[in-house]
Amino acid sequence: MNRINQLFKNKPKNILSIYFTAGYPNLDSTVEIIKKLESNGIDLIEIGIPFSDPMADGPTIQASGTQALKNGMTLKILFEQLENIRKEANLPLIMMGYLNPIMQYGFGNFCKKCKEIGLDGAIIPDLPFDDYIKEYKPIADQYDIKIIMLITPETSEERIRLIDEHTDGFIYMVSSASTTGAQKSFDEKKQEYFQKINAMNLKNPRLIGFGISNKETLDAAQKNSNGAIIGSKFISLLEDTNSIDKAIQKLINGLKE
Repeated sequence: MNRINQLFKNKPKNILSIYFTAGYPNLDSTVEIIKKLESNGIDLIEIGIPFSDPMADGPTIQASGTQALKNGMTLKILFEQLENIRKEANLPLIMMGYLNPIMQYGFGNFCKKCKEIGLDGAIIPDLPFDDYIKEYKPIADQYDIKIIMLITPETSEERIRLIDEHTDGFIYMVSSASTTGAQKSFDEKKQEYFQKINAMNLKNPRLIGFGISNKETLDAAQKNSNGAIIGSKFISLLEDTNSIDKAIQKLINGLKE
């Protein structure tokens, strides 16, 4: 069983997933961050592939991607860094990146490499769902790489049900239609959106991301889904503390207060 499916089977609630940008703060930070996040109880990790035109990312993640590219990070180097990751980490690992660098590498080659290394899935925010069904799903399925699709408050119920029917792993539930970035709370409109999706009784589990940065937003996400995804907050703590250990501890402590 794919590690993503196994995770949700073993732990159906209160999952915590962390996103970080590969190659940030330093080119060789990738494996250290993964190992230390797992040792601190994180359930799932999204490894960001830096890209020069990250349209869905807020300023914090954009800045980390720019620095990672300056540090020399490429998809080829990232795969080299992850070559022996399954000797170091057991939790599910998902690649997250835009279509352009993945297509330059070759989608089939990308999925094949993910399978060889032991990666479990990919999130490609700018991959159109129709293209995924027609062209990409058969390749991903061949290598058991779960392609995680995003839904937003603007996604129609018909499209959500199609995504639920044709994907397997979890659905990435974006808390708002804006770019990524930490928020202090979720307003009434977002809460209504969460409740609407809950009422649809989808077959796939869901994780809520974009804006989760403290106990209030974490509790709201975990109440209304299977768990939460945090990205911008962790990256800003990496920048502020200049220490992976301190950033992780500050993040965990901040989610309890």
